Amino acid sequence: MNYNDLRHFADSWGLVVMGVIFLILIAWPFRKANRQRNEDAATMIFRDDDNG
Repeated sequence: MNYNDLRHFADSWGLVVMGVIFLILIAWPFRKANRQRNEDAATMIFRDDDNG
């Protein structure tokens, strides 16, 4: 396997792999299993708020 073979492989499949990883990272926070953790993180700054 020489440089041109590796370059061709990276040009074709590298983009596909990076696209799949990008989609997984975008979809990960929206899973149902993370719903409670996301709600806790969103309201964490208001827990010690005494003014309302």
